[in-house]
Amino acid sequence: MPTLDRQDDVFILDIGAGENRFHPDWIASVNAALDEVEQAGEARALVTAATGKFFSNGLDLDWLGAHPDQYQPYVVSVHDLFARLLALPVITVAALQGHTFAAGAMLSLAHDFRVMRADRGYWCLPEADIDIPFTRGMSALIQARLTAPAAHEAMTTARRYGAPDALAAGIVDRAVDEESVRRTAVQLAAAQAGKAGPTLGTIKARMYAPVLDTLRDRDNPLG
Repeated sequence: MPTLDRQDDVFILDIGAGENRFHPDWIASVNAALDEVEQAGEARALVTAATGKFFSNGLDLDWLGAHPDQYQPYVVSVHDLFARLLALPVITVAALQGHTFAAGAMLSLAHDFRVMRADRGYWCLPEADIDIPFTRGMSALIQARLTAPAAHEAMTTARRYGAPDALAAGIVDRAVDEESVRRTAVQLAAAQAGKAGPTLGTIKARMYAPVLDTLRDRDNPLG
């Protein structure tokens, strides 16, 4: 399960050592950690990291298969998590040490910056290959955070981007060796920790207002 630590002004949220799929308990644990970050009240920033082969493989399809009646509220909870991170009033950096797929890739896009391991691992939106269409909220998030050509290619072709190609496409901001991923993310976050607070939150909320409205639409989350 996710754990929260702190290194000076930077909170480090480790989301796990497995595939880090979005089980409801996992989502609740991440939200509890974000509560603590938001309530800290001083200079702070957030790095979201993981351990092992995966950053995140996205939605928990096994749980969904066992709970088909919970599909809509589950998607709402995922949208809420994306929206919360996108508008979080602190600078956020995703440290992508391993494979980052589907909703895990979207989670990375909800952060302000992304650092990816240079030599191994892929960033991928595989929905076109696995016959799962993006929700309106997911589409809005992806298109707001990537250039139009990058979003089009990633969403329609399910391309697997290694770090050099992800960097060239503007999907990630840094590509570094394995040992430097988390350290670089912490350095990026620490340099911006003083900006935390209501003003930053307002800037983000206004910058991404249409995306946030779509992600928070409970009347038609699956549209």
